[in-house]
Amino acid sequence: MFIKTAYSEDLTANYTMLAKQLDALLDGETNAIANLSNASALLNQYFDQINWVGFYLMEEGELVLGPFQGLPACVRISLGRGVCGTSASTEQTIIVPDVHAFPGHIACDAASQSEIVVPIVKEGKLLGVLDIDSPIKERFSEQDATGLEQFVQVLIKHI
Repeated sequence: MFIKTAYSEDLTANYTMLAKQLDALLDGETNAIANLSNASALLNQYFDQINWVGFYLMEEGELVLGPFQGLPACVRISLGRGVCGTSASTEQTIIVPDVHAFPGHIACDAASQSEIVVPIVKEGKLLGVLDIDSPIKERFSEQDATGLEQFVQVLIKHI
């Protein structure tokens, strides 16, 4: 479900290409905020059917809003709270087909219907999470999870 027609129907190949584009885009830049900003813009450019994409970063034991594309968002999220806080506390990717069915979901954007959150762990330390929301239910798949985990692994080299 990528926007660009240059992408194929093969989701795995699309994610591999996206990871390579990210690596090239961030090559030589050491500023983490700049790199996270460009990473969120890249994801926003290439995905269809999403309404928010960005990062929450660990700061003093809680997640704090980082670079993103979309409507204004919640600024602080406690570990274990909502999808982002749960992903951060478990350090596991979480796919939520229907956010209204997720216990404790934090509704920052009323249009969001589904969500995927990928933890960002570097050298055993949780740095934050990648969060993507969609205005349609069941937008994200296991293939998306695998592809976004690959994307995050490339990103980690640059933050």
